[in-house]
Amino acid sequence: METITQTAQAQQVLDKVKETYGFVPNLFTEFADHSPAVADVYLTAMKLIGEASLSPKEQQAVILAISSYNDCAYCKAAHGTVAGMVGIPKEEIEAITAGDLPSDSRLRSLITVARRILEKRGWLSADDLAEFEAQDIDRGQIYEIVALIGIKTISNFVNHIADTEIDPQFR
Repeated sequence: METITQTAQAQQVLDKVKETYGFVPNLFTEFADHSPAVADVYLTAMKLIGEASLSPKEQQAVILAISSYNDCAYCKAAHGTVAGMVGIPKEEIEAITAGDLPSDSRLRSLITVARRILEKRGWLSADDLAEFEAQDIDRGQIYEIVALIGIKTISNFVNHIADTEIDPQFR
């Protein structure tokens, strides 16, 4: 049963979402309808990680790789759209969402890190870390990728549970 406080919190979050994105994506409606706190956690986490060292282009490539790994159709569509807006070519987006690697060497390295972390559930070896360091990916960037995995796992799994309809803006 939803309380007045939850309803007010949901509206506050949806107002922030609309201010941030210009519309309210269906994912946020799903979050807010069932747990405004989760909506706020997700929105706040995405804002904070957006201020980290990985560029928007790098973040979107990693997010696409995570969403593809987790087989989230909604997030692949949403972040495929955003990836194009931040300058990732369509062919690269298609490669990433298909589970392949892009031709861009920096994005290739970051996606390799993300997939390795996912596959090993974070249990990276000293050899893994040395390999990534040789590709100019430092420990802080590895931790940012871990944060993106956590954030995107929230949305990926909620979308699996809810079977969230893809917004027209992302088709």
